[in-house]
Amino acid sequence: QLLRVYGSEYPGIKDLVSIVTQDRAVIPTGLGPDFENDKLIFTFDGLLSRSPFLELLRTVLQELQEQLDHPIDIEFAYDGEDFYLLQCRSQSYGGDQIPADIPLDFDKNMVIFSADRYISNGTIPNLSHIVYVDPNAYSQIASREEMLQVGRAISKLNQILAKRKFILMGPGRWGSRGDIKLGVSVTYSDINNTAALIEIAQKQGDYIPDLSFGTHFFQDLVESSIRYLPLYPDDRGILFNREFLLNSKNIIKDLLPDCADLEEIIRVIDVRLSSEGALLKILMNADKNQALAILTEASAELDPERIPEVQLHSRSKDDHWRWRFQTAERIASLMDPVRFGARGIYLFGSTKNATAGPKSDIDLLIHFEGNPQQRQALLDWLEGWSLSLSEFNERRTGAKTEGLLDVHLITDQDIQERSSYAIKIGATSDAAFPLPLGTGLGNNPTEPEPGQP
Repeated sequence: QLLRVYGSEYPGIKDLVSIVTQDRAVIPTGLGPDFENDKLIFTFDGLLSRSPFLELLRTVLQELQEQLDHPIDIEFAYDGEDFYLLQCRSQSYGGDQIPADIPLDFDKNMVIFSADRYISNGTIPNLSHIVYVDPNAYSQIASREEMLQVGRAISKLNQILAKRKFILMGPGRWGSRGDIKLGVSVTYSDINNTAALIEIAQKQGDYIPDLSFGTHFFQDLVESSIRYLPLYPDDRGILFNREFLLNSKNIIKDLLPDCADLEEIIRVIDVRLSSEGALLKILMNADKNQALAILTEASAELDPERIPEVQLHSRSKDDHWRWRFQTAERIASLMDPVRFGARGIYLFGSTKNATAGPKSDIDLLIHFEGNPQQRQALLDWLEGWSLSLSEFNERRTGAKTEGLLDVHLITDQDIQERSSYAIKIGATSDAAFPLPLGTGLGNNPTEPEPGQP
């Protein structure tokens, strides 16, 4: 109807549409379409095969790449004569966009899930938490208000957990608005810190829920490099570790005491606590149309020593915070609590929030309960780290700093009085992220501090 009324006003319309014949063949429009009588569909065949458009597009892309010295992607408009450049963005070729090597021989007991539909490329390493909305429990919710409470709880977890270090798994359509029985009602700001958004199409009798395939947030997910995966756990050959997801310790009451009544619906799993120190890695290969989420040791995909030199000068912003996050984890793992009188170590600031740039500090909060000699030894040890990391960071990025660690010591009294930086421990928003402390004598890194998540 639109084309019958306005078709003749579209510039270059004959290159955009094709004619569908009575026997369902698709043919060119020839000299031009008959808007009143032809059955028309948009194919863009003429634009691609009978116009200079593709050559023009290739020229624009090549010129921009040469001038900016790296690949780019663009948004544009074209009216048949003039080409309008709307946006131009750098295109990164980090490890997260390379097809992952899916192992043929793996321990099925270590697999959390596998997938074989609509898979993209990439690797998501070192995931520390899983937020799992149980499809069975969610389907049993009787009231709309309780379903909305689930969405609000997800929003709070999104602010507390470390950015890009957790995944969200839930039934049906993330972001449902009208019929929220179809999936958890959230907006983009409620899920924007996750590393991956996973929709589960679990059978209910003979019914398989429709998924959104991330379309409620599609552009935001692409811009933020948040991965999307659909899971069909009842398909033949698919692995789905319900036992791990349902029987692992649920820490939602520790993180959100006011959401304790939702613990049968929302399960928050600290992967390390539930897997003897392992982390979760998701491998995705679009060529093989396979994905695998498996428990494994911490990896170093983004360790600068393992990144080819050609990539060092085209780092994405993700490289800065990921490297800093992994560095903070390394420092925590090597910190001897007996030698230094340290009871806990926490990460906050730009590294925890995944906004760190080439000159950003690594902000550390250390719960200290030792004597003056231990305090000085700890500060000296951290100063050595800080200067060494600053030198290494300059080699990575060219950015000069006078040290890379910004360390704040807090005491039992600070925590009790919620004073100074201690207020960030267990905060309901932008909380400091606890890092596993080194396994020195008398220390158990798997047990949180009393009263703390």
